[in-house]
Amino acid sequence: MKIKLGFIGLGQRGQVLLKNVLGNFPDAEVAALCDVYEDRIEICEKLLREKCRRPAAAYQNYTDLLCDENVNVVIISASWEAHIPMAIASMQSGKITGLEVGGAYSVQDCIDLVHTYRSTKTPFMFLENCCYGKKELLAANLVKAGVLGEVVYCHGAYSHDLREEIAGGYVNRHYRLRNYIARNCDNYPTHELGPIAKILKINRGNRMTSLVSVSSKARGMAAFVGSNDKYASLRGETFRQGDVVETLITCADGALISLKLDTTLPHAYSRELTVSGTKGMYSEQGNIVLEEGTPFDHEKDMSEYYNAAAKYEEKYLPDIWKNITEEEIAAGHGGMDTLMLRDFFDAAAKGREMPIDVYDAASWMVISCLSEMSVQNNGRPVDIPDFTGGEWLLRR
Repeated sequence: MKIKLGFIGLGQRGQVLLKNVLGNFPDAEVAALCDVYEDRIEICEKLLREKCRRPAAAYQNYTDLLCDENVNVVIISASWEAHIPMAIASMQSGKITGLEVGGAYSVQDCIDLVHTYRSTKTPFMFLENCCYGKKELLAANLVKAGVLGEVVYCHGAYSHDLREEIAGGYVNRHYRLRNYIARNCDNYPTHELGPIAKILKINRGNRMTSLVSVSSKARGMAAFVGSNDKYASLRGETFRQGDVVETLITCADGALISLKLDTTLPHAYSRELTVSGTKGMYSEQGNIVLEEGTPFDHEKDMSEYYNAAAKYEEKYLPDIWKNITEEEIAAGHGGMDTLMLRDFFDAAAKGREMPIDVYDAASWMVISCLSEMSVQNNGRPVDIPDFTGGEWLLRR
């Protein structure tokens, strides 16, 4: 099957994905573009011309794109609030659907997403690029090979200073600002949770059963706009989103997951992936692997163990990372975007099972609205629905 793409949402993320397709996937046809803002469509039409691609149909209403018979695959990268309704409409129209990441706003939204997939059988993939990260896949293969033993605990974070992006929401027409004003939750959990869920076989022999979430006070954004004249119009605005939100998730097999959202304080970027097992541990911070029996001197600085994971790459790093090109790495997020898109397009063209499916999407996205409930109730535990309807016990 030839990939004939329709892009819904042409903001920053949509343009990055479009550029990647134009640069690394010559056999994929960009058949249609859609955004509510005409200037974004014009920017993307210019990108097509620069790459000598044929012109694409242009729409401002996504339902019109979904009626375009020349489109057979859709990538949705619009605002978070629109993700699930658009994905549902896309599946109902019979378009193979790739949905960009974000958190859900209600449990019912996730139920509806799964129900639509079950009723239409339209192929669907959740486009979580961090599942294709070099460190994440190395850690996953270490677990598969038994190097770390039985996994007991995993930690991940979305630790990313986004103050500039959030504050510029009105100018850049970015949806994060309204979310940080109105909500307090782990609003973006899937970057850290997705790779952990794969490691712990969530929805495939294991599942997440409950969570508790707590939030710090919200001071980072007010301090940032208060000291930056560029965003003087936001002074006096109340930001509900706590600077740090911590979430603990229990699993059916007894493993524990901890997640951290930390996006409104000054710090370096990290996803903080940590995997602790009965025979050893992996830590993204420092790129460390410590197996049982590794000489470890508590009096020494931890920097002596930094990059110890590098020696495991020859044996355990997937070939997709050994064979990746510089152009593919430069195309977005250090190569993760290219590997993700390749997997999506390959599954779509060959009709094989999507590697990150609708059950993954629902169970990872639902963490946002469940964490919001828990935070509002002073860290009260909240059950996590089983979107597979019990099939997690048997799914491979």
